[in-house]
Amino acid sequence: MSRDPGPAGAPPAEEPRAAAVVAACAARGLTLATAESLTGGALCSALVEVPGASRVLRGGVVAYATDLKALLLGVDAGLLAERGAVDAAVAAVRGLGVRARLGADAGLATTGVAGPDPQDGRAPGTVFVALAAAWLPEGVLVRRLHLAGERPAVRAAAVEAALALLAEAL
Repeated sequence: MSRDPGPAGAPPAEEPRAAAVVAACAARGLTLATAESLTGGALCSALVEVPGASRVLRGGVVAYATDLKALLLGVDAGLLAERGAVDAAVAAVRGLGVRARLGADAGLATTGVAGPDPQDGRAPGTVFVALAAAWLPEGVLVRRLHLAGERPAVRAAAVEAALALLAEAL
């Protein structure tokens, strides 16, 4: 991809992470699917904004309500009852579930508490991002984050963290 040269004499602007991820997946012939809750579709939207995303993105599921996490993504209702929706194991299953249900090479999942109130005993800013892919040694990677800021900042940082996790794994 070409980069914006910026003002005369300035270094080129850095390529946005979503564009870099789409390009890397396209070069490897990989497809993606997203499973979102606290990001409300913002992760999928960030990918869709990239020209050529249709070569990579299979689709996304926004399962905001807890019962939909079980119904649409295959998260065990017992696991949700025991641990709540904001949990590393739940994030992992969401990534695996969206990957299987949408027929993608990789499933990227977000779950967390954007705030301002706690949820399931988790403080605002607690976020889990997960990547499920066959090329990973254990099949799935989960990262726990403690993000600062108001609701919009937490949601935006969760999108960036999910894209960063995928970029690092490629």
